[in-house]
Amino acid sequence: MKIATWNINSVRLRINLAARFLREHAPDVLCLQETKVANDLFPTAAFNQAGYVHQAINGQKGYHGVAILSRLPFKTTAVEDFCREGQARHISVVFENGVELHDFYVPAGADIPDPELNPKFAHKLDFLRAMARFFEKRKGGRDRPVVLVGDLNVAPLENDVWSHKQLLDVVSHTPVETELLSGAKAAFEGIDVTRQFVPYTAKIYSWWSYRAADWEASDRGRRLDHIWVSPALKSAVASQSIVRKMRGWAKASDHVPVIAELKI
Repeated sequence: MKIATWNINSVRLRINLAARFLREHAPDVLCLQETKVANDLFPTAAFNQAGYVHQAINGQKGYHGVAILSRLPFKTTAVEDFCREGQARHISVVFENGVELHDFYVPAGADIPDPELNPKFAHKLDFLRAMARFFEKRKGGRDRPVVLVGDLNVAPLENDVWSHKQLLDVVSHTPVETELLSGAKAAFEGIDVTRQFVPYTAKIYSWWSYRAADWEASDRGRRLDHIWVSPALKSAVASQSIVRKMRGWAKASDHVPVIAELKI
């Protein structure tokens, strides 16, 4: 079961890139974030044509939005309310093989890392706390096969950013964010798939800012996109990859896909 997650930064603008990615990498499931489209305008037909006929969509006009596109059928779909602003930032499905998949788009939090001065940062912290509460209530189901993916908008580890020291006061890598994400991960009992294969001493990123004149030369990235699995799936994880080359595609998103393959 090959699962990919990607903040596409407008699915209609980048539908051709999505089609190319699906042709080249052929995941069974593609989870998108920041689709930026209401449900009735989602490019359903393009994904149907590519073979991804099972679609769970939680969209919003012009902003946010998540979607799960699959070649495998769903038994159920659901949306949980993690977001105090009512934004479309979560969707989940259960597949016929029993795997439960959650797709998240955590708020970015704007630029000022102070919840008193920045309501968007306060919103982000509330969202991360809500994630932890949700999974804390579900604890005890270690045998349940669950996958959590998405743009979590936090680079939690020192080598998930180009400079730990310089980014400690920058939103996405502040101690309060990394601690809250760690709390959500502990509540989920999650295993970080990327770091199962990439040593903690190695730098690895999934996002590079549009502000960089040459993203590849400067390589000032952050690992904001994640795949976690529950303990029941730890031994099933066969491989992971981050498709770095896609940041160099014409009209690219500032994020690139992260892929995990599970032997189920």
